[in-house]
Amino acid sequence: MPGSADLGFTSENVTFLSHGVSCAATVYRPVAATGPTAAIVMGHGFGAVRALRLPAYAEHFAAAGYAVLTFDYRGFGDSAGEPRQVLDIKMQHDDWSAALDFARCLDGVDPNRLVAWGTSFAGGHVLTLAGRGEPLAAVIAQVPHVSGPAAVRSAGLRAAVGLAPLALRDLVRTVRGGEPVFIPCIGTPGQAAAMTSSDAVAGLARLEADSGFAPGQFRSDVAARIVARLGAYSPGRFAGSITCPVLVQIAERDAITPASVARRTAGRIKQATVRSYDCGHFDPYVEPLFSTVVSDQLAFLTTHVPPTTRTA
Repeated sequence: MPGSADLGFTSENVTFLSHGVSCAATVYRPVAATGPTAAIVMGHGFGAVRALRLPAYAEHFAAAGYAVLTFDYRGFGDSAGEPRQVLDIKMQHDDWSAALDFARCLDGVDPNRLVAWGTSFAGGHVLTLAGRGEPLAAVIAQVPHVSGPAAVRSAGLRAAVGLAPLALRDLVRTVRGGEPVFIPCIGTPGQAAAMTSSDAVAGLARLEADSGFAPGQFRSDVAARIVARLGAYSPGRFAGSITCPVLVQIAERDAITPASVARRTAGRIKQATVRSYDCGHFDPYVEPLFSTVVSDQLAFLTTHVPPTTRTA
């Protein structure tokens, strides 16, 4: 693991249970903590796994004094769960709740000072959880999915029509107990894939390379049934019910989660901090923008949830 005491933090792989299934996670701990610390729980986006650039963020947070938990959803990455690669929104919400509960019980963590950090599809998850009353000290939503209809419109009618038969076949197989029908998470424009913006293939390739994945090592497909449910998943409708501070980071040239819709959603959050970047959906994860994005996250955290409780 990359964490070591001389970098100001340690890291270890652990597991926790979500509905009886083992979820793989990594815990980062600051070495110099002098008391209970705030903790940041991090989950990735559509079909992604914790090893895909989340360590880069986690290491910055841990070096700044935060405990951090990154995790894989059931059926993805290093977590258990069958069938594999089935993206079920409710299941992922349940995994988030289990991860937060696990983080609250970690040694040295202040259970009342948890931050939920989600990116892309998980940015929608953390907004949903906060809006439904999950007790959180703060939320960071990076390029978040906030509107199902907006996401479908961004993908285009042609893409939706191409994916519909595959989603139907997958749903039929589900009823009959068969193996899932899979679609790529990322594809070129016109391909039958979940995300087909012009920057999607190159964006994923950069994330893979910067995460140390060999070509083809990262399994980037999902069961097609999610396509039938995506249009109805609109985390933005919970925005007005969120009471904790929220950082919403928006990519102005986002072809997957439209900036205008994210901005309107942020406007309904009572304690929202909004940061915008002249970039596409995949750019915040890597340089040259990554350093700015993570610095903005640390500035938000220092203001609203410092690593340790301030004393007079």
